[in-house]
Amino acid sequence: MKKFNTLLLATVLGLSVAGPGGASERAAPAHDHAHEHGAEATTLQLNDGRKWETDAPLRASMGRIRKAMSGALHAIHADRLSPKAYDRLAQTVEREVGRIVAECRLPAAADAQLHLVVAELLAGAERMAGKADGQRRAGAVQVIGALDDYGGHFDHAGFKPLAH
Repeated sequence: MKKFNTLLLATVLGLSVAGPGGASERAAPAHDHAHEHGAEATTLQLNDGRKWETDAPLRASMGRIRKAMSGALHAIHADRLSPKAYDRLAQTVEREVGRIVAECRLPAAADAQLHLVVAELLAGAERMAGKADGQRRAGAVQVIGALDDYGGHFDHAGFKPLAH
């Protein structure tokens, strides 16, 4: 699974905004990820004081991740979530990130910012799955933080941070 996560993250970071269908399927101008990644921001930022745009596939996947994490929040806080439950949460995050990679089409600048959120989601999922430093609960906290960052930086009507 670690190879999958590494490959998935590499795919996310290497995706072009055009996706598999080419530039004709979207309104945003094409950009060269290989060229632009060197100059990409390393911290999440707003779009000149406004939230970044989203699309329906991104909103749907982030909503499903939020719902899964919300359902487990009490057990996470009480430190009573089982390893199997953490594994299921990790699988949900990984599955939804895969959907984001396959279906989401954002303009280049928003896409670059989304990469930062996705990287945190995947790192948190890896920790929840017990693959990184054995801190499953810390992985859940990392995913919740990524959800909060997403809600604070991306325009997703009705998306609320998890109360934690």
